[in-house]
Amino acid sequence: MRKRNPMLFAALMALATPALSAPAAPPAPADFRARLPEDEIIYFVLPDRFDNVDPRNDKGDFGGDRLTHGYDPTAKGFFHGGDLKGVTRRLDYIQGLGATAIWVGPIFRNKPVQGAKGQESAGYHGYWITDFTHVDPHFGTDADFAALVEAAHGRGMKVYMDIIANHTADVIQYRECAVSACTYRSRADYPYQRRGGVNGQPINPGFTSDDDHRADNFAQLTDPSYAYTPYIPKGEEQAKTPAWLNDVTLYHNRGETTYRGESATMGDFVGLDDLMTENPRVIAGMIEIFGAWIDRFGVDGFRVDTARHVDPHFWQAFVPAMQARAKAKGIPNFHIFGEVSESDILSGPLAWHTREGGFPSVLDFAFHQVAIQTVAGKGATALWEKMLQGDALYVQGEATARQLPTFISNHDNGRFATFVRRAFPAASEQEVLDRVTLGHAMMLTLRGAPTLYYGDEQGLSGDGGDQDAREDMFGSKVAIYNDNRLVGTDATTATPRFDPTHSLYRTIAALARLRTAHPALRRGSQVVRARSEEPGLFALSRFDPDTGAEYLIAFNTSTAPIQTHVQVDVRSDAFATLAGAPCAGRAAAPGSLAVTLPPLGYSLCAVRAPSSPSAKSPE
Repeated sequence: MRKRNPMLFAALMALATPALSAPAAPPAPADFRARLPEDEIIYFVLPDRFDNVDPRNDKGDFGGDRLTHGYDPTAKGFFHGGDLKGVTRRLDYIQGLGATAIWVGPIFRNKPVQGAKGQESAGYHGYWITDFTHVDPHFGTDADFAALVEAAHGRGMKVYMDIIANHTADVIQYRECAVSACTYRSRADYPYQRRGGVNGQPINPGFTSDDDHRADNFAQLTDPSYAYTPYIPKGEEQAKTPAWLNDVTLYHNRGETTYRGESATMGDFVGLDDLMTENPRVIAGMIEIFGAWIDRFGVDGFRVDTARHVDPHFWQAFVPAMQARAKAKGIPNFHIFGEVSESDILSGPLAWHTREGGFPSVLDFAFHQVAIQTVAGKGATALWEKMLQGDALYVQGEATARQLPTFISNHDNGRFATFVRRAFPAASEQEVLDRVTLGHAMMLTLRGAPTLYYGDEQGLSGDGGDQDAREDMFGSKVAIYNDNRLVGTDATTATPRFDPTHSLYRTIAALARLRTAHPALRRGSQVVRARSEEPGLFALSRFDPDTGAEYLIAFNTSTAPIQTHVQVDVRSDAFATLAGAPCAGRAAAPGSLAVTLPPLGYSLCAVRAPSSPSAKSPE
């Protein structure tokens, strides 16, 4: 039962503004460690595609041609030259957008080039690691990363690392299928205790099962030829660092994953060497690897790649160890969120990973799917309510849901504008801009930690997922990037795209400012007020966690204007417009507010004055 604070309402009114041109206020550097995960606005950047300060590291420390060093700025699947110094140079730009945390794509040393002859591509993305202990020379040096973290912290910004424990680069080969990919071989058909199948020669006699996590049990797993005969090609015997990663018995060696059943945690991803994450040696090794990055650089969190494809027992040991390591370093709110890729709007599969899977938080793929279906699609706005009802399934219910990084674009699935243009091929450029703006408005005002994908604020539009959604910001030489129609501008990716006057940049910055200034938009509870079985109105109220002050947020996902009434708390009688379409100044009647929205518009309204000293936020 919280009382409203008149002094706070006066402060809220001083911050409230209907204009969307103000830059985001920088956070206080002294206080940044105290911020909770839900207080952050995250900016995700792939260093290779962001900004290139030092051309001397474009080829890393490799000689030869592009199939050796991996650098070809004209090819979408090769290194383009962006580096960590480039991220540091653009901190003004990132902070001006309102971001309070930077999620940096993997920076570990990678195998520069992989792939069958004629199908090669480079490790510009950072997910083909050979050395887990140092920065890839294409991105710079360990000192460059330390400088980035120090500079960000000096501004009160956090830095999240993108880490991988599921696999390494493709080094291990199988003698049985040197030419084509090896199909997955299951534990039932190829048990650990027989060589090459159930009728094979007995091996590993002391090994019980991979469910027995005792170190002395896994010490008995000495022969890795149960499914295939793995080997390390000549010259690559010590390709990986730390040295224990060169031991083939620490990998599953069962062939290509089908992404289903047991192969989802035991199969190789496109040939990438799949670590046996059930093995206590692997668990201890990864704890030491990533704990050292916390110790050395004082990073503020980890985004965990391919989290669903790792044995849950691993995370149940790894996550507490990282949290303890961070606390010992003076980092009380170390944020760990796993990538659990899902194509459903239901939260159950995601929530499982916060209950049984060992994660405090996961990327909110359900949010992404609903945004695609309702704003970049023609789905019913009732889908939002259905998704939000699943918040109760997370390990701490709504408290966990408020920490989930929400997103509408990413480097794997594609940019939001791509989905908009696919769903509405006849849409005008103004409609595309309006839909992209609306998607960002929802992400920046609803629960979760908004996660901006680099370049969306400049209208980067992409042609699809993966490599097609990883355009250059610093002026591209890739033809299929430069022929894209950007959103909200006639410019192209052929010239640098760091324009703070772009309408999307300005809108995102202003909404980010409001989110940072108003606790209700970061930590407030939510009550759905209106939804529909077709495109149109979706509205909800958020409540200040300390005062109970109500904020009504309304969205129109249709191309027709909306004029209606929406339920509000009966004690909420006067409202101010914070963003979007003007709000009605006063309730039409106790518990009812008139709402008028343009096509694809939104409105953010805050209670303007207390109506009762005992008003409370609903439980």
